[in-house]
Amino acid sequence: MSIRVVVTGMGVICPVGLDRDATWQAMLEGRSGIDHISLFDAEGFEVRIAGEVRGFEPTLYMDRKRATRMDRFAQLACAASLQAKAQAGLDMAKTDPARVAVLIGSGVGGIMTLSEQYDVLKQKGPNRVSPFLIPMMLTDLAAGNVSMMIGAKGPNFSPVSACATGADAIGEAFEMIRRGTVDVAFAGGTEAAICPIAVAGFNSCMALSKLNDDPKKASRPFDAKRDGFVLGEGSGVLLIESLEHADARGAWPIAELVGYAATSDAHHVTQPAPGGTGAAHAMRLALEQARLTPQDIDYVNAHGTSTPLNDKLETAAMKAAFGEHAPKVPISSTKSMTGHLLGAAGGVEAAVSVMAIERSAIPPTINLEHPDPECDLDYVPNKARTGRVRTAMSNSMGFGGHNTCLIFKEIEG
Repeated sequence: MSIRVVVTGMGVICPVGLDRDATWQAMLEGRSGIDHISLFDAEGFEVRIAGEVRGFEPTLYMDRKRATRMDRFAQLACAASLQAKAQAGLDMAKTDPARVAVLIGSGVGGIMTLSEQYDVLKQKGPNRVSPFLIPMMLTDLAAGNVSMMIGAKGPNFSPVSACATGADAIGEAFEMIRRGTVDVAFAGGTEAAICPIAVAGFNSCMALSKLNDDPKKASRPFDAKRDGFVLGEGSGVLLIESLEHADARGAWPIAELVGYAATSDAHHVTQPAPGGTGAAHAMRLALEQARLTPQDIDYVNAHGTSTPLNDKLETAAMKAAFGEHAPKVPISSTKSMTGHLLGAAGGVEAAVSVMAIERSAIPPTINLEHPDPECDLDYVPNKARTGRVRTAMSNSMGFGGHNTCLIFKEIEG
């Protein structure tokens, strides 16, 4: 008998909200969280906008000493994980800690600390570099710190697959539960990369929007005038567990995770494969695992970065995977509001997909004002829609040719 895996808790911190409810409300209203950069002085930078998490206070989740010894990306992961734990009502005193896993990934880890400490090295010399530099910059310390805070003693590591990271973390945790290795997992992604070197680097590879004069309009997935993504930060963590474990402790399942697939383009460092073939293959495999057809999908949360190439090829991938049903399925990119959260994107967008099922609504793709003939599907432009969502798909892709697909479903039986 196969093990069913359900979502019982979600933690979300992103540019449009400090928790899942605030995030959902902002998305339904089509509010953008993108503005001028305040985390550092961006004067003189070609790109001066980002999706920052404003008002985040780590000491609401941990003591000040612990917070000061974590990079921001790890602080966000801890906060999102504690939110998920609270919603799920998980009591670790009544749970076998050896059967609780933590898989939380990040695309670039503690790049803010590394950037700051490199400046210290150059300006003040090697003996002034912080002794906490290494544990603050290591990507696995998001999962490591969450494990220590919660007391989870099962597998604890950080998958890294660029902008597919959060989705792969959830997918691999799903497979761990399915094969009986663990009963519970905290899984998702986290990122905090709004610092000079990261903004300069992404800009140098021609990835970022330069619409500095109108930040709210800068992230424009599938729009003909899109000119790049907007860097964002945040964390999205799901608490997933076997249905049997959830039932035994009286937890309320929000949705069931029924499909996961990951593929590689094996094509180019930054560009998707022609025709979106790798992404299409991931969607087909996830549908196959879930025992669903394209007609069963009521909503797709697209990767939808707002870059010229991604959006065109993701559209092609949807057409290849969904066939004649492609024009009929509502698709939206919530990156139009949050910006691109890199390794955290898959975690946040998985949570949004679950909330679409839970709350019977689909968030919009805002700023979609100029139809692109090569992006001609139903992207839920500018206004949210209400209606039952029984099954939702969340797609994530990343530099290196990564393609990841997750499928969530209403609880049945």
